Amino acid sequence: QVELVENGGGLVQPGGSLRLSCAFYGNIFSAYAMGWYRQAPGKQRELVAVITSGGSTNYAESVKGRFTSSRDNAKNMVYLQSNSLKPEETAVYYCNALGNAYETRGMEYWGQGTQVTVSS
Repeated sequence: QVELVENGGGLVQPGGSLRLSCAFYGNIFSAYAMGWYRQAPGKQRELVAVITSGGSTNYAESVKGRFTSSRDNAKNMVYLQSNSLKPEETAVYYCNALGNAYETRGMEYWGQGTQVTVSS
């Protein structure tokens, strides 16, 4: 069983920055690709960024050049540095763990989410 706990959300002005973190509690952190998703009111949840256990990253087009995901496999942590935030990026941000190794295939877990509000 895996538990994910996000932190770092809050209120930020347009153009500001936030650093979200996600703590992974469980086994074999390195056997999971870690993702960040967000869901705005009335909208579907969307993928923001994903980082593999080897550190390769992929980003939604809308955040490329502004958001950076990183992970610390020694600390079982994953981060999302969000810069130049826009009001339309107000959403609940979720951490996701998706098994990408033989021993974790088919496994997927979600955090409880952290609210990010971009407003002046």
